[in-house]
Amino acid sequence: MAQKSFRKSQLVAFNDVAAGHDGVLSDRSGAVVVKPCCQAEIDFYHSTAAHPHFALYIPAFMGTLQLNSDPDVAATLTPTVAATLPNADQAAELPATSVAAISHATIVEKAWAPSNGGKITTDLAIVLENIAAPFKKPNILDVKLGARLCDDNAPPAKRAKLDKVAEETTSKPLGFRIAGMRTWQGEIAATADDNSSTLSKDGYKLYDKTYGRQFSAETVRHGFEDFFLLERDAVAKGPSRKVINCFLDDLEALKFVLEREESRMYSASLLFVYEGNPDALKDAFSTEKEEETATNGVDSGETHEESDEDEEQRAAVQALKLIDFAHAQWTPGQGRDENLLHGLGSVMKVLEGLLGSK
Repeated sequence: MAQKSFRKSQLVAFNDVAAGHDGVLSDRSGAVVVKPCCQAEIDFYHSTAAHPHFALYIPAFMGTLQLNSDPDVAATLTPTVAATLPNADQAAELPATSVAAISHATIVEKAWAPSNGGKITTDLAIVLENIAAPFKKPNILDVKLGARLCDDNAPPAKRAKLDKVAEETTSKPLGFRIAGMRTWQGEIAATADDNSSTLSKDGYKLYDKTYGRQFSAETVRHGFEDFFLLERDAVAKGPSRKVINCFLDDLEALKFVLEREESRMYSASLLFVYEGNPDALKDAFSTEKEEETATNGVDSGETHEESDEDEEQRAAVQALKLIDFAHAQWTPGQGRDENLLHGLGSVMKVLEGLLGSK
């Protein structure tokens, strides 16, 4: 299998993330996430090749990296069979979500990071697509799934700690909690109104892990209202309503897949991303409508080739992925993951509530 080497000093940390995992890197294009991880997570990503329906709902897995603490020592990317690094001739033919040649780096502003917690000591890393890359101003929400947050191999002290977190938050009753988020406030003079959020210099309101821990099962709706920039207890209308419906469609499809898999995924997260720039969001919806019209047989005035050429420039409405698989495995014969499905179902009920459903 082909390998590509480059210097670690050519990668940089993300500028902004939804929920922090220290040590996450990217390249200049912002198309990839380089995440320090354990061997178990690498093994799980490799195993998803045998679960193609599930693989549609996780970030594209590009390969693994062997990092070195010395920034002047080359790191090596070992691509997966399905996603290898392009050479100069192939790069122009690959979609924007494929790995760009990792040869330069700068601060990446449109970024998310998996939320497994603090920095881990490892030379291993996985390279994933950055699903926020296609968005102009991505609003990002990380929702940690599960009432139970650790597997059977967790040390007793860690298990006790995570059980306490679950008991004191919405994790226990609802099977999920908000782990972090960031929302673009635009040109308005927004200010942070509590100790768990801050306003970044580029106009994002950032919410840390303490923000999601303040909610009860009765008030967690407020966190999603903040994410979709809704007034308290308001019913979503207009673009926000359309975006929420898109997320519900994705969640229903993911639920269908998970109900047919036998697995255990502790502390996995749902990553929600949608376009926070109102003009870009309007353009994205217009593009979708034009494509739907063309699909239904109405001539849009474009050739098929012209549509393909413009694909990389297409505005994105929203994206949903399942992330964080350090404690995930397939468990044949043990049935579906009720711990994960409980949380996913609760999230769906909250979103339905924002639409006015009871």
